[in-house]
Amino acid sequence: QVQLVESGGGLVQPGGSLRLSCVASGSVFSRNAMGWYRQAPGKQREFVARISSGSIPLYASSVKGRFTISRTNAKNTVYLQMNSLKPEDTAVYYCYADRPGYSLAWGQGTQVTVSS
Repeated sequence: QVQLVESGGGLVQPGGSLRLSCVASGSVFSRNAMGWYRQAPGKQREFVARISSGSIPLYASSVKGRFTISRTNAKNTVYLQMNSLKPEDTAVYYCYADRPGYSLAWGQGTQVTVSS
C-alpha cells in the first residue's frame, strides 16, 4: 500500500512562489511515474504535471513555463516548484503515484491560496 504525504502549501501573493513536496512510502518509488493534480472550489480536479520514472516531465498548458516538476529518488520525493503564481492557481493540490499494474494512489492534498 503506497502512502503519499504532501507539504508546502500556504498563502502567497500573486507573482510569488511556493514549492510543494510529496513523500512516498510503501512502493518502489523509482519505478513510479509521479504527478500533481489540483482542484479549485466548485471545479473538477485537473491535471497539473507529471514526471516519468525516467524524469521526463509533462505539464498542463496553464502552468507550462511557470511550474517545474522534479523528483529525488533517494528521498522518495517529488516536488512541484510553482513560480509567478496567479489567483487562478488557488486550489487543493494532490500528489499521485502511477504504479505499473495498479490504479493511481493519491495523497491527502495541500491547500495553495494565491491572494493579495
